[in-house]
Amino acid sequence: MVVSTRKEEDLKGFKLLIVQPLTPEGKERGEPLVAVDTVGAGIGERVVVALGSPARLAVDNPEAPVDASIVGIIDSIDFGK
Repeated sequence: MVVSTRKEEDLKGFKLLIVQPLTPEGKERGEPLVAVDTVGAGIGERVVVALGSPARLAVDNPEAPVDASIVGIIDSIDFGK
């Protein structure tokens, strides 16, 4: 979790979490990023992250300075193998 004593007014009330992109096999891919949590995710949960302009829509404000939003919590993954 990220603790921020001061943040943009549009982000007040939102928790910020560090997310690590994963491959389908669950291996780390790329660099971690900070995402606005819009669904109440917990530490260690696998989540769905929206990036770019769609991330701002998740906080109901297209002008918010958001580039990554957690928009879902993954219950299970099935690749049909």
